[in-house]
Amino acid sequence: MKGVIILMNQFKIVEIKQSIYKNNDVEAEKLRGKLKANNKFLLNLMSSPGSGKTTTLLRTIEQLKDSMRIGIMEADIDSDVDAKIIAGTGVKTIQLHTGGMCHLDAKMTSDGIDNLGIDDLDFIVLENVGNLVCPAEFDTGATKSAMILSVPEGDDKPLKYPLMFKVVDVLLINKIDTLEMFDFDMDAVCKRAKKLNPDIKIFPISARTGEGIESWTDWLKAQVLEVKTVSNPNRDCMGK
Repeated sequence: MKGVIILMNQFKIVEIKQSIYKNNDVEAEKLRGKLKANNKFLLNLMSSPGSGKTTTLLRTIEQLKDSMRIGIMEADIDSDVDAKIIAGTGVKTIQLHTGGMCHLDAKMTSDGIDNLGIDDLDFIVLENVGNLVCPAEFDTGATKSAMILSVPEGDDKPLKYPLMFKVVDVLLINKIDTLEMFDFDMDAVCKRAKKLNPDIKIFPISARTGEGIESWTDWLKAQVLEVKTVSNPNRDCMGK
């Protein structure tokens, strides 16, 4: 990997970030092409810790498992707590340990796909490592990306973490059942997100009560169906 060497105060600073991102982008496009060729839909799901990512995923599985074949890749620095919970739903699940890395890149995602095995799946979810910084910087090669922002985190997060809001296709605003308990301006956060990303889809939800989940899963069904029918116009979303 080549970098630009800068001499400063008798030591060298090697700028390699651009090269890292460029190589990752190439790998991401390869993976996206592979998924498209095989009519598979991969969702990259991101959020900060405590936003309700796993609970939202459980609700999503509950709504979709009877209509499509689902696989989950749980990513974490060093635990399998969430994978055990998700595996309890009966869907195909693997745990990805990042070895201290605060994100997944395209190569790591591709390795996860190979280990999960997706020939018998319609819909795959990568539950990324929990934070709003590193995961936004690396294209995983996913078909679509979504993020969860919970009400207790505050409506200022688009101002503090703009890149995350720019790169995702969907914003799930979770824990709307707690709106009365927090100073959270729904209109403000939506306007801030739309200013950063005019095409972003926004779904207010409560993973705890189930409110709003159906609208979210209806969107997912349409996305999976589109992937299935673009190259196979005579098939439904189950591949028949």
